[in-house]
Amino acid sequence: MSIARNEGAVWQRASVRSVAMLLPVVAVAALAVSKWPMIDSSAGRLGAADGEWMALAGLAAFMTWVCSATAQQGAVVETLPPGRLLAAQFAASAANHVLPAGVGGNAVNLRFLVRRGLSPTRSVAALAVRATAAAIGRIALLLVLLVVFPGALSLQRLAPHRAESPDPPLSDPAVLSGQVAPAGRASAPTGRSGFLGSALTGHPLLVVAGAAVALALAVALLRYGRRLRDRVRAFVASVACDVRTLHGKRARVAALWGGSLAFPAAHAAVLVSVCRAVAVPVPVSGVVVAYLFASTAAGWLPTPAGLGSLDAALGLALVTAGASAVAATTAVLGYRLVTAWLPLIPGVLVLAVLVRRREL
Repeated sequence: MSIARNEGAVWQRASVRSVAMLLPVVAVAALAVSKWPMIDSSAGRLGAADGEWMALAGLAAFMTWVCSATAQQGAVVETLPPGRLLAAQFAASAANHVLPAGVGGNAVNLRFLVRRGLSPTRSVAALAVRATAAAIGRIALLLVLLVVFPGALSLQRLAPHRAESPDPPLSDPAVLSGQVAPAGRASAPTGRSGFLGSALTGHPLLVVAGAAVALALAVALLRYGRRLRDRVRAFVASVACDVRTLHGKRARVAALWGGSLAFPAAHAAVLVSVCRAVAVPVPVSGVVVAYLFASTAAGWLPTPAGLGSLDAALGLALVTAGASAVAATTAVLGYRLVTAWLPLIPGVLVLAVLVRRREL
């Protein structure tokens, strides 16, 4: 009986591992099929791109994973195996294109750290330290470049300049008849917005729903408040202890902050190389500022790897930097091709291999 149970347990674990390997492959295949028109369009528009610049863009894309692995090592006191750490970052980038808001990449890194012997609390703390350093580094780079190159982006490039029409004089017949309001005098409010606001706030269903939500939150805080407070306090203490220990080691400090600063710089280098490959007439400073601004703005939207949000923000930022709409679209498609679509299938295969070897 025990042998049969053991065989059943082994078969069940093998089935779970097989499903864990197949699910990312199926999800990526479905995503690639749904995005195939964009991939085909990217390949068509980039057919005349300069090969040397595109090769440099591919090298810069590879350096993004090296920088990510360096920053992750800097957030952990223990020494991680460099080869498997780099492979985990490559697999995490593929997982980020399936799940929104970096959930896939964080799940891969969390599992990798737990497999290396770190506790779940310390693993989450390491991810939090790395994410905080990455956000600070990106914003610091953006602010410094905006100070150095204040005219890199200009909203006036989004629309042609139109001269403002002067206000009609008070003696104009249209003003006297009441058809046009004179300058400096606002028209009388209709009161509709106030009516709608009072109607919404006075609706009985909304009042009941708000009271129910407030009551549920109060009950949850009274019942689980102490437990939640203890867990949050333990997590914050773990993060503070790790941060103090990390900043006592110069190698870890250099790896954490150097990798956090170099990661967006490498992505910006990818975009600069693609813009040079397709002859986008924008200076390097404008492209770098456009990327940092767009990636910072897109980070607030929970889409997989910024798909959609980063594309729109990056295209808009390149237009404000001086590119035409067509050139900006081509550059964004080339950037996506190098950083997302070409590494996608190899990345998910690496993810499957890591799961198979129980590295994740």
